Amino acid sequence: MADQKIIQIFPQTAIPGFLVGEIRSKLAYVDEQIESAEITPNGDMITLHLVYPANLAIQASLETKVHRVVEAMAKGAFKPKVQILDDHLDRRVPFSQDPTSLLLERGELSQEAVGVFTLGPLLARLIGFFEKHFLELADTFGAQPYRFPTLIPARYLDRVNYFSAFPHSLTFATHLRTDLDVIDHFAAHASCDEHGLNAPMDNFAQFETLLSPAVCYHLYFALADRPLPGGKFTATAVGNCFRYEATNLVSLERLWNFTMREVIFIGSKDFVLENREIARQRMQARFADIGLAYRVESANDPFFIGEFRKQAAFQSAFQLKFEIRASLPFKDSTLAVGSYNYHQDFFGRKLNITLPDGSPAHTGCVAFGLERTAYAFLAQYGLEPAGWPEAVRKAAA
Repeated sequence: MADQKIIQIFPQTAIPGFLVGEIRSKLAYVDEQIESAEITPNGDMITLHLVYPANLAIQASLETKVHRVVEAMAKGAFKPKVQILDDHLDRRVPFSQDPTSLLLERGELSQEAVGVFTLGPLLARLIGFFEKHFLELADTFGAQPYRFPTLIPARYLDRVNYFSAFPHSLTFATHLRTDLDVIDHFAAHASCDEHGLNAPMDNFAQFETLLSPAVCYHLYFALADRPLPGGKFTATAVGNCFRYEATNLVSLERLWNFTMREVIFIGSKDFVLENREIARQRMQARFADIGLAYRVESANDPFFIGEFRKQAAFQSAFQLKFEIRASLPFKDSTLAVGSYNYHQDFFGRKLNITLPDGSPAHTGCVAFGLERTAYAFLAQYGLEPAGWPEAVRKAAA
């Protein structure tokens, strides 16, 4: 058999329909040779599109890796019961095109790298409008404002098991070693090509920090190893988050560098769950004003292959995560633009955040992806403000 750029694989473990999307997204991490992957709706065939034609040995290696992914995620998996809390997907919207090409044509969007975009005035104003709504939500809880760094220490993420749960999405930060010879050599010889920076890896210092994957983590670390003042706490912050998603990085749907506004609750179980529910109810009226077609449904985080089946089942069983999924009419699909999360006492136990009675604190957060919210809105209403709902047109046009 000759070298091939397209490989068809027939899984040894049946892929249930509810896992097709999850497994397809994980196939992006199987090998750097994979440009894209497709799975038939009934899960009986996987098609890999490769960057370069692969010989028999490489094809065999790819097939072995794919079978590992499928078996780890699909073997013994059961379909979670999806709980729907709000359903406004039938809200009528006037637009049905992907706004990406229009944004690029108008200079409202400029791609700097895979998953990295500069946003123009239209998107910036929309994001400012949406964030104003999210800040008003935070104010209703008396949330204390915080500002967090973009960098996060590796030792912090290690303490909360992030390396085992989400290793595929990590983004590392380093610097040149503090050695004059190394610095001089780099200054004289460093260059870039289409693959990125050319420089020996031993020029760089050990990784002490990473680019932060979430906003709320910083607050939990700030409160670690001491009693929680007053036994309950509410805060809000906005920050840059970084989650690498390989070939899944597509337009504003999936960004490597994105912005998240969060309202964070720390206290007893009842305090966190009650406020999470109040936040959801208060956002109903705000989303109605915006005119967003969306649904709130139970979901799970994108755990890595080895952790996925166990952790996803756990989150589903205890209803720990609900996503705000906005309609994307142009593809008859939805996109998660935010979430209502409950972590139980995980961070309280791992970071020794205690309540007045000495028990671990519970935590939760309401998180809104700002770029995704703006993108979903434009996918529903287009780029012309005249066609937007009045509340948005007056404030953001």
